Amino acid sequence: MRTAPFRPVAMVATTLVVGLVAACGTTVTGHPTASTTVAVRTVDPVFVRGTDGGTADRLAATVLTDLQGYWRQTYPRVFGRPWQDVAGGVYSVDSGDAAAKPPPCADRAAEVQGNAFYCPAADAIAWDRAALLPVLRERFGDAGVVLVLAHEMGHAVQHRAGLSIEELRDHPDRYPMILVETMADCYAGAVVRWVTDGHAPDLRMGPRDLDAALSTLVTFRDPVGTTASDMASHGDAFDRVGAFQDGYQRGPDLCAGMTVQNRRFTQQEVTEPGARTNGGNLPLDQLLAAMGPDLAGYFGGVVAGLGRRWAPPRVQPTGAEPGCGGDQGPAAFCPAQGAIDVDIAGAVPRLHRQIGDYAVGTLVASRFGLAALAAVGRPVDGEDAGRGAVCLAGAYTGTLLARRNGFALSPGDLDKAVELLLGYDFAARDVHGHPVPTGYQRVAAFRAGFQGGARSCGLG
Repeated sequence: MRTAPFRPVAMVATTLVVGLVAACGTTVTGHPTASTTVAVRTVDPVFVRGTDGGTADRLAATVLTDLQGYWRQTYPRVFGRPWQDVAGGVYSVDSGDAAAKPPPCADRAAEVQGNAFYCPAADAIAWDRAALLPVLRERFGDAGVVLVLAHEMGHAVQHRAGLSIEELRDHPDRYPMILVETMADCYAGAVVRWVTDGHAPDLRMGPRDLDAALSTLVTFRDPVGTTASDMASHGDAFDRVGAFQDGYQRGPDLCAGMTVQNRRFTQQEVTEPGARTNGGNLPLDQLLAAMGPDLAGYFGGVVAGLGRRWAPPRVQPTGAEPGCGGDQGPAAFCPAQGAIDVDIAGAVPRLHRQIGDYAVGTLVASRFGLAALAAVGRPVDGEDAGRGAVCLAGAYTGTLLARRNGFALSPGDLDKAVELLLGYDFAARDVHGHPVPTGYQRVAAFRAGFQGGARSCGLG
């Protein structure tokens, strides 16, 4: 967050460029998850060039077999002509083997370290089986591998639909890299929906795997300060997760129709032109002191617009987890006290340190959202209430995007919100502490409010 002009602060960020043109190395980070298996049966990787026949390549071969099966079914309907399988082959590379033969678009095997990419010149897909696939599986389960390979196949779709390297070079305004990359994320979301709906022959994915896929995208977001015009830009976490969810919810037709005219890139809107710094983290006490009145004013306007009276709750720091109104977690709306209690001795400062200030901001905004629901006579218990609270937090956040002075978003703040919503259910708990169960649902509710305002949350 910022209440004054940007002030640069050191930040560690990682990115994996898995684009149409090039790739660069990264160290995969994120919250480790227990490995989950998505393959109900595996495919022999005999068709994978350079394979060692191991478990990582068996999974990759299985994923690619189902991916191509999806596009054989889907591509003709979307684009009006038959799908052509990847003609140049698929390549597994051991980036640690100096004697390993490099795949197309690389001069040495070491250039593929920690990466996967689509090579349009050869119509080929390659991945590092030594330093990418095992790490993805450790961090995100098999869903991480599905996501990355589905993204790369999305670039193969673009290539078949006429988006060539020449088009990218000659028309950068029409095809900025952030559009190309988020379109591939969108295609990946469409394929994953097909898998979760049970249509894939060899793969099965459930809610936990869906959350893991989103967490993979968050990890591979652009560093804070990357502009949308940067040739390495893939999008911030909010843009990437949003594109995936749009593909998942609305299918590949939407992805195929994405343009710079109809796509909103929050990375571009939050980042000032040429800026490569972030706005820093407000200290927790300053954040709470600034947000309280700002939230009270925003939700006061929403409630008044519905002809109801608004008695803004006071933000009340406590030295322990709030005990009012059930187990809402480290921040709670307390209707009887007319307060929002915030535990400044436990989980809230940890969230502030580990994720950032707007993780706390999102949490507190959601509790104000519950207070607004109560003020207009809506239920504050049940899953709809939790979803409404997160949606209203998104609606409030959307108003901050337009601000350039005063209390406003800094680059990276939307990513902090996404990380909170994927990793924790606090912001989506109702007044008794019952949560919206999946990170996917929580992020979707937040995005609905962010894009559509309080009306999309049922207020207005």
